[in-house]
Amino acid sequence: MKKVLILFAMVSMVLFNACETDFDVTAEWKDITVVYGLISQNDSVHYVKINKAFLGEGNALTYAREADSSSYFNNLEVRIIEKAGSTETRSFNLDTTTVFNKEEGIFYAPEQVVYKAAFKVPADYVNKDYTYHLEIKNKITGKVITAQTPLVHDFAVETPRPGQQSINFTAESNQRVKWFSAKNGRRYNVSVRFWFDEVIGPARDTLTRSIDWNFSSAKSVSVQGGESMELLYSPASFFTVCKSLIPYKSGDEISENDVVSRLVNRVEFLFAVSGDELNTYMEVNEPSSGIVQEKPDYTNVENGIGLFSCRYLKSTETPFVKMRIGPSTEERLINENLKFVKKVGN
Repeated sequence: MKKVLILFAMVSMVLFNACETDFDVTAEWKDITVVYGLISQNDSVHYVKINKAFLGEGNALTYAREADSSSYFNNLEVRIIEKAGSTETRSFNLDTTTVFNKEEGIFYAPEQVVYKAAFKVPADYVNKDYTYHLEIKNKITGKVITAQTPLVHDFAVETPRPGQQSINFTAESNQRVKWFSAKNGRRYNVSVRFWFDEVIGPARDTLTRSIDWNFSSAKSVSVQGGESMELLYSPASFFTVCKSLIPYKSGDEISENDVVSRLVNRVEFLFAVSGDELNTYMEVNEPSSGIVQEKPDYTNVENGIGLFSCRYLKSTETPFVKMRIGPSTEERLINENLKFVKKVGN
């Protein structure tokens, strides 16, 4: 659902930039379709947000809070077409579904309608040149809106090295994450996911949790693949992140006082790779550092505006390789007053 909320935020930014608080309506009404969707290659459900831009007499912020102003309701036929080259291999009709947890803002909430397709991208597709085509047909006007995206291919991680059994975050100097860029991949967000176990309450129930330590992002020069890439990180920051994210906060379902002890488990390095179009959209909407603040419009949607792209998530963890926390890191965590204790048998 977080992915859906991200798409809502994108839609809000585009529509808000297109609206002023008051209008003197002099032009004829024109249907402008606003589309935001991602093929999230690791997921089995994919969402597309489709709205229409609007004008009206008076305050546009009032119109924004009315679903009728920007919704097509049941007047659209939406499908995603999978192609190998020019050959259609599969087709998926998207059904409407309602989400109930959109945060309050300029546009109507908490309920919003999105379009959903349930299918998986086969694992072996990540090294093949498949494309996904979005086709939207307005049943009232006959207007057809289209967009397409390739898939991000798989890629090799050099550091941490394949098959590495354990890792420590106690080195004093900066360390490197190194990999080779993926075909069709452009922006790489790298993070470390730290898994640990908690013993909770008098019943001594065991709960498995994880926190994410997010690094900065890196961009490849091209989308051809095979480019050597790296990010530097400070190992000591691992303990700062742990002290910030591990203890339960006031209002959480579990109180920090309920935690009897914690045990280190493992870590995995995660690479969230954005397709070229998604990266371009993010670049266009990044905060301006210069005098000129106005942003150019960006869209890869034909006969409409918006974005249709892809995203691929890769982990260093496999069913056969789990990267354990090393003894020096475990020892330091025990000394950080986070209720970590030494594992029996270590």
